[in-house]
Amino acid sequence: MSVLKGTSTGVAVITPFTQEGAVDFDALKRIIHYLIDEGIDYLVALGTTGESVTVTTDERNAIFGTFVREVNGRVPLVMGLGGNSTVALIHEFQNIASKGFDAYLSVTPYYNLPSQEGLYQHFMALDAVTPLPIIMYNVPGRTGVNMTAETTLRLANDAKHIVAVKDASGDLNQGKKIISNAPEGFLLLSGNDETAIPLTLIGGAGVISVAAGGFPKTFSTGIRAAIAKNKEEANRITNTLLPLIDLLYQEGNPAGIKAVYALKNLSTDIVRLPLVKASKGLTAALRPFVEQLD
Repeated sequence: MSVLKGTSTGVAVITPFTQEGAVDFDALKRIIHYLIDEGIDYLVALGTTGESVTVTTDERNAIFGTFVREVNGRVPLVMGLGGNSTVALIHEFQNIASKGFDAYLSVTPYYNLPSQEGLYQHFMALDAVTPLPIIMYNVPGRTGVNMTAETTLRLANDAKHIVAVKDASGDLNQGKKIISNAPEGFLLLSGNDETAIPLTLIGGAGVISVAAGGFPKTFSTGIRAAIAKNKEEANRITNTLLPLIDLLYQEGNPAGIKAVYALKNLSTDIVRLPLVKASKGLTAALRPFVEQLD
C-alpha cells in the first residue's frame, strides 16, 4: 500500500530566507503549521521549490529536522533527495537521517542526459538500498530528459520500493498511459499545477503543488472535486486557477510563490542567487489573488 494512499494534495514547501539571506526557521515553522491547518494532505521538504540546490549540507539537515519536529506525524512527510551521481546518491540514501519521513522524492538525473536505460538502472540502484518508499520525479524542463511512460511503467513493475511518479512532463497523454497501465497501488502525481486537475480527473492521484502552498483551500477543493469526478466543479476551479498559475511561474519558481507568502505576511520574498525575487509588477499582479482566494 502506498504511503500516500488516501491523500490528494501535497505541497512542495519553500525554504524561507531572512532579508540577510539566512534560512528563516521561524517562518518555516509558521508555513508548516499554516499548510497543515489549511488542510494540505502531505508536505515535501527541499524539493525544487525549496531551493535545495542552494542550501548547504548543514542548512539541509537543520531544515529536515525542523520539518520532522513541527509536523510531528500529523501528515505524511516527503524528503527531497536527488542528484545526478548515482553512486553519491546511494551513499546519501544509506546514511542520511530519515527518521520522521515517510518517503523520498528523487528527481531524474540532470545535466548528464542519461538514456532511458540509464534512468532505469539509476532508480533500480536506489531501490536496492532505500530505507523508505521512493517517489520518482520526472521534470524534463529542468533535467533535459523525459522519462517515458514505458520506462516509468517498467520501474513501477520491477522495483520493490518505488510507489509513485511525480510527472511534470506536461504531457497528458503520457500521464494517461501511466495511469492506464500501472500496477495496482502505483500512483501518478501531477508535478505541474496547470495539469493537476485534468490529470486527476482521468485517474491520477492528485498533485505535489507549488500553487497549493499559497492557496491551499482553493487548490485542495479542486483536486478533491476531480477525485470525485465532479467535472463541473473541477473545471470551474481550474479556470479560476490558471491565470494565477501563469503568474506564479512568470519569473521562475519559487519567486512567484515567495511573493505570495510575503503578501500573506508568512515570510519574505527573498530567494538565493542565481534566482532573483519577484518584480514589483508581478507582486502587484498577484495581490488580487491573495485578497480574493482562500
